[in-house]
This record gives sequence, C-alpha cells and structure tokens, in this order.
Amino acid sequence: MATITGISGNQYVPGTKDYDEIKYQYATSTYGKERDLNPGLIVQPKTKEDIVLTLKYAKEKKIAVAIKTGGHQYSGASSTSAPNIQLDLEDSFKGPDDRAIFEKDGKAYARTSVSWSLGEFNAWITESKLFVPHGQCTEVHLGGHVQTGGYGQLARSFGLFGDHVLSLEIIDTDGNFKEITKATDPDLFWAFLGGSPGNLGVLTHFTIQVHRDQDYNGSRGMKALYFYDTETLKRLVDILVEMSDNDNFPRNYDLCISVLSSAFPLLDLWPGLDEWMARAHPELYGKDGLVAWPRTIIVYAQWVPFERGDVCDMSWFDRIKEGSDWILGDSDVEQKPMSQLTRDWIFRNVREFEHPYVKRTYTTSSRTLARDGWADWVVGRIDAVVRPEHNRCWLSAQLQCFGGRNSMFARNAGNGTSYSWRDTSLGCTMDCFHSEETEARAEDWQKVNDEEAIGPEGVFSKEDRRVLWGSYGDWNLDAVWNCYFEDRAKYEKLQQIRKAADPYGIFTPNPFCVKRAD
Repeated sequence: MATITGISGNQYVPGTKDYDEIKYQYATSTYGKERDLNPGLIVQPKTKEDIVLTLKYAKEKKIAVAIKTGGHQYSGASSTSAPNIQLDLEDSFKGPDDRAIFEKDGKAYARTSVSWSLGEFNAWITESKLFVPHGQCTEVHLGGHVQTGGYGQLARSFGLFGDHVLSLEIIDTDGNFKEITKATDPDLFWAFLGGSPGNLGVLTHFTIQVHRDQDYNGSRGMKALYFYDTETLKRLVDILVEMSDNDNFPRNYDLCISVLSSAFPLLDLWPGLDEWMARAHPELYGKDGLVAWPRTIIVYAQWVPFERGDVCDMSWFDRIKEGSDWILGDSDVEQKPMSQLTRDWIFRNVREFEHPYVKRTYTTSSRTLARDGWADWVVGRIDAVVRPEHNRCWLSAQLQCFGGRNSMFARNAGNGTSYSWRDTSLGCTMDCFHSEETEARAEDWQKVNDEEAIGPEGVFSKEDRRVLWGSYGDWNLDAVWNCYFEDRAKYEKLQQIRKAADPYGIFTPNPFCVKRAD
C-alpha cells in the first residue's frame, strides 16, 4: 500500500522497519491472529492538517480509519485490517500549546490534547494542586479514556472523567475543524461521550473542569497492601457489599478492592516498596536477591468533605484495617490534599501480566448482593484461580462501589453524555491471564462466572451489562448492543447520529461500533 503524499508525520506500511512494533497494542497478545489487527497503513500525524489529508485519502480510496491514542483497548477496536488505515495520535499533540490550565469565575479548567497519558496528565494537574476523577492505568491515553467514561477511584464522590467535559475539538469526516459543546451540538456531544468511540470523528483536544485542593480541605485516604487470605478478602468484600447495598450511603466515601495473583510487578504499583519488603519480609527473596512477589489484596479507600461540618467516620476505615496481615504494617489513613491522593492511586505498570487474557467486566444495579450471597460467591471464584500454586493462570480483579442515590456517578445521569448504566451499584472486573497451555482453563473459569453471575438467576446481575472500555465477547457490537446500551431507543438515536457523522463509512474500521442507520 502506498503512503499518503503531503503527510509531515511518520507513515508505516507492512513489511517496513518498525511496522510490527508500531502496530502492537494491548489486545495483540489475545486477538492478534483472530481479528487481523494489521492496518494497511499506520499514520502518526504531526498536525491537524495531516489528519485532514488522511481522511481525504481514505474517502477517495473508500477505506476506513481506526483511531488510536494509546493505552489498551481490550478487544482491539483501536486497530483495523488492511487496506484500512490506523491513525496513531499517541504522540501527535504534545507541544506547549496542547495543554493549558486556567481559572474563570472561581473555578479551574484544563484544556488538553488526547495524546497525553493518564500518568502525564495526572502529574501535570497535580503540580497546580488540582484533580479530577480518572482511571488508574498510567499508560491509558486521554482520547479513548474520555470517550468511554474515564472510570476511576473517585466515581462515587465526583463522577466520571467525561462528566467534567465542557467542549470537544474534533475533525469531522469532511476535514472540518469544529468545537462542539452541549449547547452548540447536543446530539454529537452526547454521542461522542459514551456512544461509539472513534467512530464519529477525530477528537484532538477537549476542555474539562477540574477541582481545586483548597475546596476540599481535610480529605483523607489509604492505599493498603495485604497478603492474600480468603478470610481477609471476604471481610473486605462484605464491607464493600454493605456500602453498595445501602442506597443512602454518603457521597463522601469511595472504596475499591483489587486482587492480584503472585508474580504481579508490585514495584510498578508501589514505588519504594522494594526496600521496605527487603527489610520486613526477607523470606520473600531468593538466593539471587530477586523477590518472589506474593498474592496480594490492595485496598483504595478515601473520604472527602463537601460541606462545612462534614465529619469523617473513622470507624469505616478502622473496619477496613481491622485484624489484617498487612505487608506495609505501618500504613494508615493519611490526611492529604485530593491531588496527592489521586496521584497515589495511579498504577505505574503498563500491563498486569505478560500473557494473553480472558477478560470480564460486569456491572449490576442490585441492592441485594448481601442477601443473594454474592460476596461468598465472588470470593470463592477468585480463590479458585488465585490460591492454587503453579496453575499457570493469573488473576487481576477489581471490585468497586459506584452506586447510591448520593453517588455522583448516578446523579450525573442526563447531564448531556451517553455513558450507560448510571444505576450501577457495583462494578466487578475479573481478568484471567493464561499461558498457551492453560487457555482452556481460563476460558472454563470465566464460563462458570458468566453462567452463575449473569442472567435471570444470576447471583450478581439479572441482565448482561457491559462497558465499552471493558469490552469482551462478540466483536460485532450491533449483535450485542443491548449489553452496552440500556434500551433500543438510545441505540437507534446513536445509529442516526453515526449516519450523519460518518456518511462515507470512513470511521467504520471494524465491527465493534454502533452500526450506522440505513
């Protein structure tokens, strides 16, 4: 395939130097052969004009363009197959004019490009004592993150990253530069934020409201590591379920529990841990001085004041800490500015385990998880894959409370975005990584989870509710639209908006997108 004349950025075609390295993405290890993630051309634009030339070329050749900003798209939807093009924006907009912080009427805002990673973005706004809810994975980039919600640790207390967006700067199918807001183009704004990421136009920059530390004095939180123990996990999940089932639980609190199999690179998660571990737990180190990382439970918990007179119930933190075998025995609840707490939540590893995976992210609206026995069930399922030694399967699980009538995740429903399942009470991610020899074991384990957790008799959710950032299963989104969107009316509205935004089909690079209306 030929390159595009006039492009100032890099271009790569199959068979040329660096093509294989550049085309690689998170999903390659699992779907590289099955889904043919081999673009006919990869373009790394330096300017918006490069993007315009790429779209013009795609329109002339009647081929499609996949958009990638960096990080991981679990299903491979940020890639495509030949002769289609991948537009790689990971390093396109990182100049001094591509981000700025400003204040207006006593509120703080940030204009940023899509090319920054969460780690870079977080460090940048933290310097100004600012914060905003966002995810924890350092190498996820802002473009895909904002379009799929930006789920993260502060979802109950502050909502999603995408809930804070004020305007989107896009390049449309005809190469026009546009800035859209909820007021100027409510349908397209709505569809971009939660509808069909990468299939409506090229998002290059956006403006977002951020929060100031000074407005939340007294915030506090804890990040704790525990040696994996079934009883400890059950006690922590019970606290999470109690919180999730209580529709009146105060907005001030967020809680997330992660479980990681042995061999997880904990140093990436927790800088400075190695020295402490060498002193406190020398038994974990082999003769070569390399640590054999244990199975762990990680807890993120925080409280933030919103009104004068808000008082933190420290007994909530005490219950989380009670009677556990901590790896970091002196860790405690720390009173810190919110920007510093969000900096502490960042996962600094790029990938959980260097293996293929069978991923699942479930959500539920249930307020009866305790009565239905879900806590016992999920602990048993986690234990089945984490506890056995040398089973050649590795789990990364994350359980988080989102719900309640006070939750901003719920209260932001109807705010001009189309993110689905705002009535979610709890989210559950259980990703099973495997070797080539144990793929069937991982698949069978997840099959039991699907059968027992989801459906009319499901212990977790009576319906299959998925999220775009945690996609799995059928790659034809149109065939499983009801798993990602609440009702047919919403889906058909998105279909109409896609038809108008993508009349030539150049933003249809693979089947994981809302199908354009006929």
